[in-house]
Amino acid sequence: MFLKFNFVIPIRYRDLASDCRAKRASKNLSRLLSFTCFVSKSYTTYRNNMAGNGLFYPILGFATCVTFVYMSFGGLWMRYDEPKLSFVETNGTQFFLDGRAFYINGWNSYWLMDHAVDEDNRPRVREMLQAGAKMGLTICRTWAFNDGHYNALQISPGIFNERVFRALDHVIAEARQHGVRLLLSLVNNLKPYGGKTQNYFKNYIRTILTRKNTVTGIEYRNDPTIFAWELMNEPRCISDTSGDTLQDWIEEMSTFVKSIDKNHLVTVGLEGFYGPDNAKKLTVNPEDWASRLGSDFIQNSKISNIDFASVHVYPDQWFHDQEFEDKLKFVSKWMISHIEDGDKELKKPVLFSEYGLSNLNKDFLPSQRDKLYRTVLDVIHKSAKRKHAGAGALVWQFFVEGMDEFGDDFGIVPWERSSTYSLFTQHSCKLAKIQRWAQPEKSLKELCSQRT
Repeated sequence: MFLKFNFVIPIRYRDLASDCRAKRASKNLSRLLSFTCFVSKSYTTYRNNMAGNGLFYPILGFATCVTFVYMSFGGLWMRYDEPKLSFVETNGTQFFLDGRAFYINGWNSYWLMDHAVDEDNRPRVREMLQAGAKMGLTICRTWAFNDGHYNALQISPGIFNERVFRALDHVIAEARQHGVRLLLSLVNNLKPYGGKTQNYFKNYIRTILTRKNTVTGIEYRNDPTIFAWELMNEPRCISDTSGDTLQDWIEEMSTFVKSIDKNHLVTVGLEGFYGPDNAKKLTVNPEDWASRLGSDFIQNSKISNIDFASVHVYPDQWFHDQEFEDKLKFVSKWMISHIEDGDKELKKPVLFSEYGLSNLNKDFLPSQRDKLYRTVLDVIHKSAKRKHAGAGALVWQFFVEGMDEFGDDFGIVPWERSSTYSLFTQHSCKLAKIQRWAQPEKSLKELCSQRT
């Protein structure tokens, strides 16, 4: 989704976390020194008065001191409780996790890093990830870029804002705590939030992948919280409609990512349009313009270092004269076509990484969104039951309350409309059943038990 926003810039607050930890450490150290003197004096008294007890009192004094140190500094040394996670892999046309097929019900929240920068906005990150986990959603797609704007991660080529980087650290650590994995998009095709023409992209990739998280202590390339890397959001190259320029770029950058990070999956970030040499440009593409964008779903996705294909679904943006029911028919046809490609030609999973419906459409009704969501989720459920390549879908996009100034015309707060909320939780239950409850969220298991 190409984003245009007019931001209301919130008041910035200084990050007090490091100061608080330093003050707490200083206070604990003073207490420790005082207590150590007390233990030492007590031990001397015991040694003089109770010499006949041998090693008992020295051991008691030492054990007491160790206990005090642990209680005083445990919050510093053990402040991050690391959940056990495995890397998601591919096995033919399916994602696999811990030896089982892994089907994705997830969402987009592009804004997580931006909101984690400021202390007053940071609770929204936790609220969103908690809510997603409670709904049984397993993957959140979000931006790992923001160039040259407010809360920019990369201030200028090769120059990074550590404060914003720590915000991304926080997002990853918070997702890990809630059992949600992240699909991190590395760059935008267009100007807002940073585009490929604005980056020394290889240096950017290296910096991101080798970043050591200041919360978890884990380098990004070694963190299974990250589900996959997306090379670019909606890549196009209109200056070369043959597709050769974009194809070369994808080959080069996917190879570079894999040379640094052999743990994570890589995808392109395609919209899914068929190129000028593909017969489906006439039968499946929404209109003729879609074959002239310099991308090709099959050619781009076949690259060996691309682990799974990505597709977007926006019928209301691609057609303006069709009736709503006709758009829904197109959605089914569009998705089934790409799933068949994954099964028969690509031999790779297909993730529908964006789908949504604008509330700016003429005669828009909230119920239309539910119908679109249901159409998408039903196709994924049928594919999963048949072990086909349709591996999951990520709705665009979710917010929490109080974010009207950050929203777009596709965003929703999922729990504000009970029918919408039920659609997603029911789909999570259906996929969990197919996966035989592989690592179910406890709250989801309880929720699904209530529905059976």
